[in-house]
Amino acid sequence: MQRVEVQAGETVVKQGGEGDCFYVVGSGEFEVFATQGNDLPGLYMIQKGKVRISFDSYINSENASSLMSDIQKLDEDSGTELSMEKNEGSYFGEWTLLGECIDSLNVVALGDVVCAVLTKEKFESVVGPLSKIFQDGYRSRETSSDFPREPVKSIDTSLLSKVQLSDLEWKTCLYSTDCCEIGLVQPKDSEHLFSLKRFSKQKLKKLGKEEQVLKEKQLFKEISASGGVPQVLCTCADRTHVGILLNTIISCPIASILHSPLDEQSARFCAASVVVALEDLHKAGILYRGVSPEVVMFAQTGHVQLVDFRFGKKLSSERTFTICGMVDSLAPEIVQAKGHGFAADWWALGVLIYFMLQSEMPFGSWRQNELDTFAKIAKGQFTLPETFSPEVVDLITKLLVVDENERLGSKGVDTVKSHMWFNGVNWESVKNGTCTVPQEILTRLDQYLETRPADISAPDVLTNDDVDELNTPEWLEDW
Repeated sequence: MQRVEVQAGETVVKQGGEGDCFYVVGSGEFEVFATQGNDLPGLYMIQKGKVRISFDSYINSENASSLMSDIQKLDEDSGTELSMEKNEGSYFGEWTLLGECIDSLNVVALGDVVCAVLTKEKFESVVGPLSKIFQDGYRSRETSSDFPREPVKSIDTSLLSKVQLSDLEWKTCLYSTDCCEIGLVQPKDSEHLFSLKRFSKQKLKKLGKEEQVLKEKQLFKEISASGGVPQVLCTCADRTHVGILLNTIISCPIASILHSPLDEQSARFCAASVVVALEDLHKAGILYRGVSPEVVMFAQTGHVQLVDFRFGKKLSSERTFTICGMVDSLAPEIVQAKGHGFAADWWALGVLIYFMLQSEMPFGSWRQNELDTFAKIAKGQFTLPETFSPEVVDLITKLLVVDENERLGSKGVDTVKSHMWFNGVNWESVKNGTCTVPQEILTRLDQYLETRPADISAPDVLTNDDVDELNTPEWLEDW
């Protein structure tokens, strides 16, 4: 890329001019406006400053589909010039690399601008034509049978109620903890995939977590299957593992696709899914304590699923004093060992929403400075970026309230669902899993699945003594 400095008032792209460059703006701002008879020269990516794009009815939406995705309210019959702003980190001009023709744009520097320029010719010499890359990607996904997008509907799941682990072929591990793996399995004589949570008996025994696993299995069976929590098809065991077979096809934790912030529409979709899942859990008297980017999962359909209940607890009273959960998402009352209840889950939702929109935690990471993170959580000390909308700022501020009695959600889930940031959400479709998944999430999941690491599971190495002890564990009798 070549560094280019542009002075205030200078026209970078002139009406009817030639060129096909990709611009990355390092500082300053451009005005992009439409006049008839101009070809846009390239793709611009803004790192600092902002861009105002103005356009008029001369733009042909059939030849500028990528531009139209940003201009949904364009009135082509108005004959008036409209405008919009692009803030830091955004980009425009992708239509050029896609081969779309827009003949009515000028680009003018509103102040001194520094940018880097990459020609389309050089871009294609390195990675090839963008349109061909997209076609090849879609073709590979269309022909792939390993990662189906549609949920299983045609199979009679009651036939799997008595399945044994030996009847399931382990395909790949998607996620693992200290003694558990979540992976894809395929029943013998079947083309369908399911998700299996399997626990190593050897690791459970060494870590003393037999009781925890039994509680997790019981919690799973007490929860009614919904859009956010999958159906338990059966529990099964063999010499080395115990397992829970789930009627879903898990993809990855939310954190796996958050290499950059989500847009608010996508974050709202994920947050709404968590809200309805928590609603069902709380009605069943279950405190989840697992709302975090590393624990909340995506199914390969793009829908959010809760499949990890290691932190869950059936509350027999209003409060519990066990300190557990993902550290960065702990509520102040947990950090301060004051006892906690359902309101701790709503705090964690606020942390999750912030992370989805910013790709970093509001209180910093305990891995960098544990004491500093705990101190900020206890004080509710965080900063909201200016890029957040006023509606989500209001929601996060009300969820991340130190006083749990004043926290949004503490007086019922309806106070969360009725918040203005969730306006327009069809809660029924979220609950039954029929809501449309935002394209950004599907695109990121596709990218993740195509580059997903190889199977991360490790085989258990057992001695003869281990086998003798694991064949007759008392805690397994009712599994």
